[in-house]
Amino acid sequence: MLLRRIRCFAGVTLLCVIAIVFSLPAESSAISTNSKESLDKIYDDVVARYRLPGLAVGIVKEGEVVYARAVGDASSNRRIDADTLFKIASNSKAMTAAVLARLVDAGKLKWDDPVIKYLPDFRMYDPWVTRELQVRDLLIHNSGLGAGAGDLMLWPEPNLFTREDVIHGLRFLKPVYSFRSRYAYDNSLYIVAGEVAAAASGMPYEALVRKELFEPLGMTRCQVGEWKRDVVGNVAQPHVRKEGRYVPGRVDDEVILNIPMAPAGGIRCSLNDMLKWISMWLEPDRSGLIDGKPWLSAEQRKAVWSSQMIMTLTQRMRDWDDSHYSAYGYGWRLADVDGTQKVSHTGTLSGMYSAVTLLPEKNAGFVILINGDADDARTVLNQVLVKYFTAPEQKRTVAYYADLLEAEAGASEKDEKKAEVRERQPASVAEIRSKLGVYRDPWLGEVDICPVGKSVVFSARKSPRIRGEVMRAGQRWLVEWESDGPDVGAWLDFSSPADGSGTALKMSKVDPEGDFSNDFEDLAFERIGACPGLH
Repeated sequence: MLLRRIRCFAGVTLLCVIAIVFSLPAESSAISTNSKESLDKIYDDVVARYRLPGLAVGIVKEGEVVYARAVGDASSNRRIDADTLFKIASNSKAMTAAVLARLVDAGKLKWDDPVIKYLPDFRMYDPWVTRELQVRDLLIHNSGLGAGAGDLMLWPEPNLFTREDVIHGLRFLKPVYSFRSRYAYDNSLYIVAGEVAAAASGMPYEALVRKELFEPLGMTRCQVGEWKRDVVGNVAQPHVRKEGRYVPGRVDDEVILNIPMAPAGGIRCSLNDMLKWISMWLEPDRSGLIDGKPWLSAEQRKAVWSSQMIMTLTQRMRDWDDSHYSAYGYGWRLADVDGTQKVSHTGTLSGMYSAVTLLPEKNAGFVILINGDADDARTVLNQVLVKYFTAPEQKRTVAYYADLLEAEAGASEKDEKKAEVRERQPASVAEIRSKLGVYRDPWLGEVDICPVGKSVVFSARKSPRIRGEVMRAGQRWLVEWESDGPDVGAWLDFSSPADGSGTALKMSKVDPEGDFSNDFEDLAFERIGACPGLH
C-alpha cells in the first residue's frame, strides 16, 4: 500500500512537501515499524543538515522495495515523487557495461576482442595501445590517460561536439601512465564502449539501451537520446549553491538533446526505475526475468562484478568501513565493508548527485538521487545507510559522519596549500594585445582570446559555455568562467616556441584539487590567426 504524508522542512523558506513511503504487510520481516522510523530519521536529518533542494531514496531488501521516499522541488512548479526523472550521471556506466554483457551472452562480442575489430578507424595516441586495447579495457579506467582526459568535449553541456568528434579526439590525448599500469578514471572510453555496442548489435546505442535494458526490465520512465522535457514531464532540474542557498542552475531546454556522453553519464531515470534496476542485480532469478530466464547470465554477472583493476584503498575506507580491498569491475566499484561485499557507484554532474549501493550478501541495496550539488550529503547518507545494514550496532548517525567530514575539510584547509588568487583585475586589451588571437587545440578545437567591448574574453567555438573573462593576477593570466561554465578557473600560460612559429598556450586549474573533468592540463594550443576585425 502506498501512503502519502505531508511534511514540512525549515530551510531558506518553509517547504511543505509530499513524502512517499511504501507500507509493508505486517508479516514482512524485511523492515519493522521501528526500522522504518529509523530510516525516516536518517532521511530527515540529512535533509535538515544540508537543506537539500530535492532527495529521493529507495531501499530493496530480500526482493522487496521496503522503503521509498521523495521530498523537495523538482522544478519551480512541481514536487519530486518516485517517478521524477533525475540525471544518474556516472551510474549510466553500469548500464552501458551491462548492455555489453548482454551482447557477450548473445555471442555478438567477447570481452577480449580488440576495439578496432568493431571500430576500424579508432585510434589512441600510441599505435601499440590502439592495436592492443580490448573491449574490457574501455570499462576499467586503465588506458594510461590521465583522470578525466577529454572531458571538456563532454562538459559543460550542451555543446557542439558529436560522439564522432570525441572518439576522434582521443588520438591526440597523450598518456600520462603506461597502458594497464594503474587506475585513472575516465569518461571518454565509455563513449567508445557505447559505439562498440552499437557496432556489434547493428543499432544505435540509444535504441540498444531501450531495447535491451529499459523495455525488458520495465524501466518505463528512463530516458536516453533526444526527448522533449514537457512531453515526458516530471523532470528534476539541477540546483547549485549560491550565497549559502540552492538555486536552479543549467535548467533543461524544452528539447533534451542526444548528447555524446550518454554511455558515460547521460541517462536519466526515476527512483522507481532504479529500484527495478537494483532488484534485478540482487535477485536475478526473481526480478527482471525474460521468458523465465534471468536478464543476464550467471557467468556475465560474475564477470561484471569481478575485480578488473585495483583502486586505491583510502584511509577513510580503512577507518570508516574496515575495508581491505578496493577495485573496479565493469562499470561498478567493488570493496568490502565490515566483512561483507559492497558493489556500488556514484554519479556526479553539476547540480545532480546520485549513488547506487548493493550489499549482495545482505540481499539489500539502495538508491540515492539528489538534484543539487551535494557531495557531502551524498557521502554521509550513503555511509549511514551502509552501516544500517552492515553494522547496526554502531548506531552511526548523520551528525556523526557529517562532523567527521567537516573535521577532514578543516584539516585539509589547514595542512594543504591550495591556490588562492585574491587580487585580480580584468585584463586590458592594451596589456595583453601581443597574446590576442585565435588558438587551436587538436581535440578541443578553436578558441578566441579577443576583445569584447573593454574586456578580453576567452571563448571556445565548439563549447559555448567554455567562456569567461581574462584576468591579470600578479604576473600571470587566468580565466574567470561565466556562471554556467567550468566550475574551476584556469591559468593561461603563454609561450613563444623557439622556432618562432607563433604563440603557444598551455592551461591548468587554478585550484589543483578541482574536479578532474576540468581537463585543462591536456590542452596544447597554438595561435593560428588574429582576432576577427582586430588589426
